[in-house]
Amino acid sequence: MSTGDDPWAKWRKSDTAAAVDGEKTEKTPASDRSPDLGDSSADSAPARAPTQRPVRPAPSTDPASPAPAKPEGTLSVRRDMPREERPGRHKPLRGGPVSKRDLPPAKAVEKSSDNPWAKSAGRAASTTKPVRADRSDYSARDDRPARTDRPRTDRPVRKEASATPHVPFVRSGPPPEGTRLSKVMSERGMCSRREADLWIERGWVFVNGEQVCELGSRIDPSAEITISTEAKKDQAKLVTILLHKPVGYVSGQPEPGCIPAVTLITAETQMHQSGDMEFKPWMLRGLAPAGRLDIDSTGLLVLTSDGRVARKLVGDDSQAEKEYLVRVSGKMIPNGLDLLKHGLELDGKPLRPAWVKQLNEDQLHFILKEGKKRQIRRMCELVGLQVIGLKRVRIGRVRLGDLPMGQWRFLRADEAF
Repeated sequence: MSTGDDPWAKWRKSDTAAAVDGEKTEKTPASDRSPDLGDSSADSAPARAPTQRPVRPAPSTDPASPAPAKPEGTLSVRRDMPREERPGRHKPLRGGPVSKRDLPPAKAVEKSSDNPWAKSAGRAASTTKPVRADRSDYSARDDRPARTDRPRTDRPVRKEASATPHVPFVRSGPPPEGTRLSKVMSERGMCSRREADLWIERGWVFVNGEQVCELGSRIDPSAEITISTEAKKDQAKLVTILLHKPVGYVSGQPEPGCIPAVTLITAETQMHQSGDMEFKPWMLRGLAPAGRLDIDSTGLLVLTSDGRVARKLVGDDSQAEKEYLVRVSGKMIPNGLDLLKHGLELDGKPLRPAWVKQLNEDQLHFILKEGKKRQIRRMCELVGLQVIGLKRVRIGRVRLGDLPMGQWRFLRADEAF
């Protein structure tokens, strides 16, 4: 290949040529070296050989000797030239005013239809306010003059409250068909709604032979509902306890200084019956009173963890009767007995009809189908009587019987409210 065909032949050297150049570099001073980097003898070299770094001569200590000339083609910083001032890069002193001619020119906002943000970018650029750097003309905050030359437009204007009333969201379309499965199970007395939701989540409920696992499912109220064996075993763990509550114990949530009646449920205070299960501490889990009994009253109190029993005794549609023996003092107003049976109201609501009988001068017999707070005591006060003692002896078809005061027993399998 000739020199004209190979453009890199000028810089290729053989090993011999590289060695010769190295010797020349060491012996020839920097001022006598030629700036030519190539050699015509390198045309026959097959590849470029490594070159040695040239050795710089020691600087001369003679002040009269001329300074070595710098090689041509090199770059260096010339400190004797003044620094060129670039427009738009000058930063003002801190706290001083900013000159408009020192600010860089604003970029033109692209208004092309292809740029969807051009409109908002132009608005942002036009509404941007420069920051005031010099605040020496301001005095104390209280001495600032009020600006009345132009209105404030940077704050949003508060809209007046609309006189149109709020319209709640109304679901469009026809109402969903059927009735909730948990509601149907509760109405049939199979379990409470909470238990039904728990069983549905666990897949223990079947409607017309098909398993239902989704909460809120709606079915035909006349559909056939069955539960699995696991649900029956879970329901068998629910207990209902009958307690003869003494005076001084509260039936529900205790107030400061009061003792809840559930503390009387222990293995030592149990009245054993034939066929009763053995009491275990886990039976107290979820046990709640089904109906209240005042702290000054005594008698039958039902505590249960079965939602079916609680709904039957304290539900809104409960028809379970509660029977009481009441000892009173005072003189009843004329026609007071008829008012106790029907004609009184509490808290602005009329009471359900009650069955009331006067056993003797100081004792009354009450049968109610509701249980408002301190209902019998407040009823007697309306007719001029004061309750001295109150004892509940029956709830539904379950009687207190011979259960000693302060003791309890399980609800038997042959008993039902």
